[in-house]
Amino acid sequence: MQPDLANTLKRISAEGRDGFYKGETANLIVAEMQANDGLITHADLENYEVVWREPVQGNYRDYEIWSMPPPSSGGIMLLEMLNMLEPYDPGALGYGSVETLHLMIEAQRRAYADRAEYLGDPDFVDVPVEILTSKEYARHRFSDFDPMAASDSNAIGAGSWPAESPDTTHLSVMDSTGMAVSLTTTLNATYGNRWVIPGTGILMNNEMPDFAAKPAPPAPGSITGAVANAIEPGKRMMSSMAPTIVKKDGQVLLITGSPGGSTIINTVLQVIINVLDHDMGLEQAVMSPRIHHQWQPDSIRAEPGAMSEAVQAALVEMGHGNISISNSQGDANSILVRDGVIEGMADLREDGGVAGF
Repeated sequence: MQPDLANTLKRISAEGRDGFYKGETANLIVAEMQANDGLITHADLENYEVVWREPVQGNYRDYEIWSMPPPSSGGIMLLEMLNMLEPYDPGALGYGSVETLHLMIEAQRRAYADRAEYLGDPDFVDVPVEILTSKEYARHRFSDFDPMAASDSNAIGAGSWPAESPDTTHLSVMDSTGMAVSLTTTLNATYGNRWVIPGTGILMNNEMPDFAAKPAPPAPGSITGAVANAIEPGKRMMSSMAPTIVKKDGQVLLITGSPGGSTIINTVLQVIINVLDHDMGLEQAVMSPRIHHQWQPDSIRAEPGAMSEAVQAALVEMGHGNISISNSQGDANSILVRDGVIEGMADLREDGGVAGF
């Protein structure tokens, strides 16, 4: 039982915005701040505004892809990588093959370099959404792809960004009328900063590390990764959340998303590729082993079974170094609609569940 949280939710239900940002809830938050040298004031709460942003939208083959806009980097990067992969045929190349993994790694490498340079809060920086999600840009960005050799991440651009906690939550929901929701929400680390405002049941997040703590000026001839996501008053930090809906002929086909910090986007990418290109059923698409490359550090993380020893050796021969085996990547709770049947799959990597009502 969580009576404090229940009372907070009742106030929000009865009073709307004022049930949280003003009145009793706000008084409890500010009192806790004052008692523990916190920074949040009544003025901060009253002045905060939720911003409604239109999702980013693109196409991959004959499918519509709808995903999260900035300040999340997820949707833009997902579309950019799909655009890079579209001229190729991962299905024909085969799941887990050297050719398919090399393609995905090189697309991931370039997209994450762009993330570091261009992505941030669109209220503070000019995010070139239309360019980054265009087919023309993807062709240009992938024009130096070598099917026989790995790229040099430092030649593509150097930089870094803060580590993101993998402790996020994703829900995929669909009702009998076809209404679909893909929802990713986060406090950042497990239980946020592990501080509950007494009397409210509200956990405080620790999202500030998602800002670039030390903005780096551009170096001649290089791409840097911190300026667009630098800390500023009133600015929203960048995330990797990528709740996504895939449609075919105007109808919802796939609802997916994942937690996982910087691995989120690559997890979602692989679930989509598994369904659309490898023609997998939902359970196989969600549970197939995943890989992750994020440009810097220049290394590959792979779940057990994602690549055979022979494939791993071939990738190393191509110049892909620093391949490490990770225990788990993501928690892609998803829904697939085929032939009028709604199928749900709870990713077995984490605790979760699937239910119908």
